[in-house]
Amino acid sequence: MSYLADMRTLPALNPAMFGHSFRTERLALGKTQQQIAEAANCRRQTIVDLEAGRNVSLHIVFAALAALGKGLTITDARPDLDQIHLLLDPQDES
Repeated sequence: MSYLADMRTLPALNPAMFGHSFRTERLALGKTQQQIAEAANCRRQTIVDLEAGRNVSLHIVFAALAALGKGLTITDARPDLDQIHLLLDPQDES
């Protein structure tokens, strides 16, 4: 499994991580930013901003997640032993 695919198993601890996870899910579902924007009733630039980790409305975040058929779960931010390696730079593991 690739490093970026592994990142999907970690909780998003900051807006940039959330944006990366959101973009990964959107692409995996074959959706465009425009499709998500239309479903979330916002501009495409707002979805660009969300994926870049910039500040967007919490209402937009929930609408965009709904457009992907996803929701939000609050989880423990501390990694378990199986996830610790995901926090390392892949070059450090060589």
